[in-house]
Amino acid sequence: MDGSKPSLPIVYQAVQALYHDPDPTGKERASVWLEELQRSMYAWEVADQLLQMKQDVESCYFAAQTMKMKIQTSFYELPPETHLALRDSLLTHIQNLKDLSPIIITQLALAIADLALQMASWKGSVHTLIEKYSNDTSSMPFLIEILTVLPEEVHSRSLRIGANRRTEIIEDLAFCSSTVVTLLVTCLEKTGSDEKMLIKVFRCLGSWFNLGVLDSNFMASNQLIMVLFQVLQRHDTSTNLHEAASDCVCSALYAIETVDTHVALAMQLFKGVLTLETAYHMAVAREDLDKVLNYCRIFTELCETFMEITVRSPGQGMGDLRTLELLLICAGHPQYEVAEISFNFWYRLGEHLYKTNNPALHNVFRPYIQRLLHSLARHCQLDPDHEGIPEDTDDFGEFRMRVSDLVKDVIFLVGSMECFSQLYSTLREGNPPWEVTEAVLFIMAAIAKSVDPENNPTLTEVLEQIVCLPQSVHMAVRFTSIELVGEMSEVVDRNPRFLDPVLNYLMKGLREKTLASVAAKAIHNICSVCRDHMAQHFQGLLDIARSLDTFALSSDAAVGLLKGTALVLARLPLEKIAECLSDLCAVQVMALKKLLAHDPSTGKAADPTVWLDRLAVIFRHTNPMVENGQTHPCQKVIQEMFSVQIWPVLSETLNAHQADNRIVERCCRCLRFAVRCVGKGSASLLQPLVTQMVNVYQVYPHSCFLYLGSILVDEYGMEEGCRQGLLDMLQALCMPTFQLLEQPNGLRNHPDTVDDLFRLATRFVQRSPVTLLSSNIIVHIIQCAIAATTLDHRDANCSVMKFIRDLVHTGVSNDHEDDFEVRKQLIGQAMGQNAQQLVTQLVHSCCFCLPPYTLPDVAEVLWEIMVFDRPTFCRWLETALKGLPKETAGGAVSVTHKQLTDFHKQVTSAEECKQVCWAIREFTRLYR
Repeated sequence: MDGSKPSLPIVYQAVQALYHDPDPTGKERASVWLEELQRSMYAWEVADQLLQMKQDVESCYFAAQTMKMKIQTSFYELPPETHLALRDSLLTHIQNLKDLSPIIITQLALAIADLALQMASWKGSVHTLIEKYSNDTSSMPFLIEILTVLPEEVHSRSLRIGANRRTEIIEDLAFCSSTVVTLLVTCLEKTGSDEKMLIKVFRCLGSWFNLGVLDSNFMASNQLIMVLFQVLQRHDTSTNLHEAASDCVCSALYAIETVDTHVALAMQLFKGVLTLETAYHMAVAREDLDKVLNYCRIFTELCETFMEITVRSPGQGMGDLRTLELLLICAGHPQYEVAEISFNFWYRLGEHLYKTNNPALHNVFRPYIQRLLHSLARHCQLDPDHEGIPEDTDDFGEFRMRVSDLVKDVIFLVGSMECFSQLYSTLREGNPPWEVTEAVLFIMAAIAKSVDPENNPTLTEVLEQIVCLPQSVHMAVRFTSIELVGEMSEVVDRNPRFLDPVLNYLMKGLREKTLASVAAKAIHNICSVCRDHMAQHFQGLLDIARSLDTFALSSDAAVGLLKGTALVLARLPLEKIAECLSDLCAVQVMALKKLLAHDPSTGKAADPTVWLDRLAVIFRHTNPMVENGQTHPCQKVIQEMFSVQIWPVLSETLNAHQADNRIVERCCRCLRFAVRCVGKGSASLLQPLVTQMVNVYQVYPHSCFLYLGSILVDEYGMEEGCRQGLLDMLQALCMPTFQLLEQPNGLRNHPDTVDDLFRLATRFVQRSPVTLLSSNIIVHIIQCAIAATTLDHRDANCSVMKFIRDLVHTGVSNDHEDDFEVRKQLIGQAMGQNAQQLVTQLVHSCCFCLPPYTLPDVAEVLWEIMVFDRPTFCRWLETALKGLPKETAGGAVSVTHKQLTDFHKQVTSAEECKQVCWAIREFTRLYR
């Protein structure tokens, strides 16, 4: 678009291209052009004209969608005097287009609903619509569509109508809800067995239940509830109608979750759902999986709604335990997807019973959990004709992982040891087929860690049996038995006589292609838990590490093995650690050297990330226990290795791949853990490392350099001789960073850079605040932080807020350091220049830009500013609040004078930070 209003034929041509152009680039061009049109002011008029033309479905759909989008996101563009004409125009369009296509009706219904919610001058919109259209049978479908989407849009995130307007709307909708229900009953009587209309009625009723405005006593005796259950009880109900009725019942059950205040309706729904058991069995017999899943959803929602009553008075009244029987019947269905629907309920029940910690209650529910576990074990069985190991990435593999999590959460009700023993006895006493054995071992692996390993003969017997399994058993059984051994590492630690046979067993697996990765994971577990016992096997681990690539390992499994090796390395006698660490690193360094030397004619070195990750994990987990006064055993070796072996190779790798963000990130990660591992001992590397970081960053601004910079500041920022060099690094890194972030949408397009920049700045505040506050760069960093407070990216926003909070706090916290007065003075200067802008921006961001989860961080910043200078903060906040809009674009009151003054008082009189947070949470709802 060139900025002028496009002609209708051109718009129509673009819509045709979007839907019918055989060339993908033509479609893409049309899409971009139409999106630009939708963002422009001309979109209102163009959409209205396209709807009047009524040329075809595509152009009308585009126009209806444009209207909806404009009303949702750009309603402020229209002057208030045009709102009435827009409403009348939309109602005319929906009347004229009612027979063209249901998707167009839905878009126009959404546009009308969103307009009604925002247009404060449209009083009693529901009554207006019902009076206008309820007597015309042909208008009934679109009237019900509007009445369906209207309650759904009340809490839409696309509309920022604010808490005051939302409260007013909900009160209006509650007032007219019985009129809507009566309309739905009338509609049902008039249309009788028209399935499409029945589906619309159920969808509409569900929508009003979801909003929570229906009078439950009125609904308890309403025939719609009776019709819902009649539809669900009939075996010949169509799939679509069955789903609509099921959704509606689930919405009704959700709406009465506080059962005690909705007793009459709760009783009707309770009785109604219990009558559906026969219909469920009929659906199972007919192999109608869609209906079976719907019934299970209803049964699960019933159990969720009545859970507290069931726990409070099990077996009595609406605490009737038949509700759990229904779920266990579903768990017995041969399809695992049916059982999976109820998982959330079982989690919640387990959590509730765990918190109540009442043994008598546990006894009531134990038999149900035992039956559930029995069903789950059966569902976890692989097909008898399955070949190879269990897959963990397909749907069934993910289901098994969810089963494992659920079992861990509810096992306390049955008793880990009792369950483990029962499972083991089914293997020992019978001779089950391989798929049953594998599923039992899988469940045993899920609970092994929760069984007390102290003096437990069953556990040791299980270990003995597993390590003697012949290699002829099914591959999946071997795979899961290796997983179980890994989970039993605590048992091995308490019974070191098993270490050798266990390691021999795992080594057999490591040498086999399909079992190598799971065996490596198990060895990693054994190394993590049995570090002291594993020290005698370190040479064996080193041999594995040297020949890692001869095993068929996934990259994660290989890294895990090295992690285990490093953990054991840290438990060796101090005098041996340096030499062994050198050996362990040498393998990776040699591989990196070979890669760098490989085929220079291509001009591109091979991918070094595998070796960088391996080197990183070694440094990360080599943390020897050093007594006070002893020299860190790794310092000398890392200093020597760094200067002679590692640093030259990493430096060369960094240069060779400086344009590749993924590889540079891995290099920085490796350096980060090396610096952490040796601490102050590698200060001699600071200058060459920083020089290279800065040089590459000028050309390729990878944000990981900023993160690495924060690690360097954290380690060396308190060393007097390093401070100036680190400040120079910060200033050199900031210049290209600011250039990047000052581009159009720079902050939004580069959240990682924002995150890492303020991590670096925060480390400086923590380690050497005066150095930073006395520099010229601080002004620019603060200005950048103020601009970035609007960014709704979780990590980036968190880093920005932490920087500002810690910065202000350095002027508040009198930690008896000599420089406190200097810090206080410097913070005072910074606040004098920036605080009003900062407070105004924070208030604006809370109301219009940031999601609710960020508000505690904002509250901490405001709290610190207030603690620093409460009297002046009161004025800053007052000025910020005066700048907020008092009305919405639709003429509704956003905030009253009293609400503004109450909020100001709540914040400025707060005695702790959480009071500020509560006040902000409540206040910002007025703008959401």
